[in-house]
Amino acid sequence: MNTGALVDGLLLFLAFVAFVALHEFAHAWTAERCGDDTPRLQGRLTLNPMAHADLFGTIILPLALILIGVAAGHQSPLFFGWGKPVQVNLNNFRVRRRDDILVSAAGPAMNLVLAILLLCVMKVVELAGGDMHLVNTLLPLARLSLLLCIFNLLPVPPLDGGHIMRNLVGISDETYMMLGRFSFMIFLLLMQSPAVSQFISSMTEGALAILARPFGWHLVSL
Repeated sequence: MNTGALVDGLLLFLAFVAFVALHEFAHAWTAERCGDDTPRLQGRLTLNPMAHADLFGTIILPLALILIGVAAGHQSPLFFGWGKPVQVNLNNFRVRRRDDILVSAAGPAMNLVLAILLLCVMKVVELAGGDMHLVNTLLPLARLSLLLCIFNLLPVPPLDGGHIMRNLVGISDETYMMLGRFSFMIFLLLMQSPAVSQFISSMTEGALAILARPFGWHLVSL
């Protein structure tokens, strides 16, 4: 087993756990600001990763995929996972449709902000004459955060994009709950579809290239 690839994979896993926690915290924090105290009462208004981790989706599956990928010698092992969804009471929102959109968008927005912050740190390291290996280590983390942002914005239940779509097109709660029953099947279909995977990958790389440009980087040179 390649020790360097294993270290990189474990770093990616730890970053994933942190990104998931911050993503879910953003949902909880925004819900609280919109008048719903459900996430706070359920202990989700915290940065503690364990409060937001799903044992299988956040820990077991991502770690297993990374270890299998490293053992197989894959340069970019398959990576997939999820966190424990933040529960909200829509009736507590001040303006139900608007606030539901804000809460749903908060998680992906957090991942976007994290990617930009990582790019900022990379630029500071470069300007300070630091080790470019650190820059090359942080770049995949920025890519991962953007991947989480874009994946969660897919307009498919139960993803954040599905919640946003529900409010924009006026899908009833009953219909949306019925669609939610097939959420795990939807996840499997999404991950098995080459077209969806290629779309997410292309969007992620395109977004990363656009965000990196103001910092004076062309990604092919990193």
